[in-house]
Amino acid sequence: MSLQPLLDAVAPIPLHAFAAMAAFVLGVVQLIAPKGTLPHRTLGWIWVILLATVAISSFGIHGDSYRLWRDWSPIHLLSIMAPVMLVVGVVAARRHRVRAHAITMISIFAGALVIAGVFTLVPGRVMHTVVFGR
Repeated sequence: MSLQPLLDAVAPIPLHAFAAMAAFVLGVVQLIAPKGTLPHRTLGWIWVILLATVAISSFGIHGDSYRLWRDWSPIHLLSIMAPVMLVVGVVAARRHRVRAHAITMISIFAGALVIAGVFTLVPGRVMHTVVFGR
């Protein structure tokens, strides 16, 4: 395992990947830590910013395969949906709709970080090379 392929990748792939990894780690902390506290809210805002960075930076990443329309692949649909759902989750929290907030944020974590993260391990992708070598 080596981060060198990621560090050598063209922009915005390193920004996208490091923001996603940071969001994943912070998301795990948020899932485990006590809810409703000042640290939870503060780390939550950082997590939202990281996820927005992941979504926005993905629009600069275009692979040769899985193109659905021009340079866009089906994963870019998730990049549109993630910021919308982040707003839904934040609004739910602000309105003290705890269950809706939890469901929304856990769904974003699972879909945008866990499931999408698994697809980055497909052979030929940068993260496959990072984790498994050539």
